[in-house]
This record gives sequence, structure tokens and C-alpha cells, in this order.
Amino acid sequence: MNESRRHAALTLFALAAIAASPLARSANASDATIHIDNFAFSPQTLRVAAGTKVTWVNRDDMIHTIVDENKSTFKSTPMDTDQSFSFVFAKPGTYRYFCSIHPQMTGTVVVE
Repeated sequence: MNESRRHAALTLFALAAIAASPLARSANASDATIHIDNFAFSPQTLRVAAGTKVTWVNRDDMIHTIVDENKSTFKSTPMDTDQSFSFVFAKPGTYRYFCSIHPQMTGTVVVE
């Protein structure tokens, strides 16, 4: 392998290693996802830092909503399959939520 190809290969390897590092992943730490599937939120409890944008994605074949237990902090419109709802959790605290169509579906976001 000639010198320029070896240098290019080493550069690509180094970039791939940096992209896979925890430091690189922490840049996206301000986003988190909760999936809705089979009438359940996954994960059911999510811990995040203040300022994190949490996105709920409906993977179920039924319509669901996201409503905080006080019905005052956040509330989605009905979401069909593959639709999503996002909310940025600015303040620390424990936020319990449920699906207003299927109230047995509950979850918690803990903001630290």
C-alpha cells in the first residue's frame, strides 16, 4: 500500500474510532427516545439530564397520546403509527405520564 493510501486508511480508522467513542455520543445526550409498542412505553422509566428533548414514537398499530399526570405540563395530539411527539424537559423533577386513550399505559421521566 503506498504512503498516501495508508495515510487515508489511518485517517478513516481514527475518525471511525472518534465517532464511536463515548465522548462523541455525549454530544447527542440531549435527545432521548421512548417507543410505544404493544400498549407499553419502553423504557417505562427514563432518566435524563435537564434540557433533554424526549421523543415518543408510536410503533403500535393503535392511536396513543402522551399526557403528563397533571395535564398541564405536556400533552400530545393523538398519534397514529409512526407518528411522534417531543418535549424538552428543562427543569429537574419526576414527570409521570399516561396515554389518555389507554390510561393503564403509564411511564415516568426522571429529570436530574
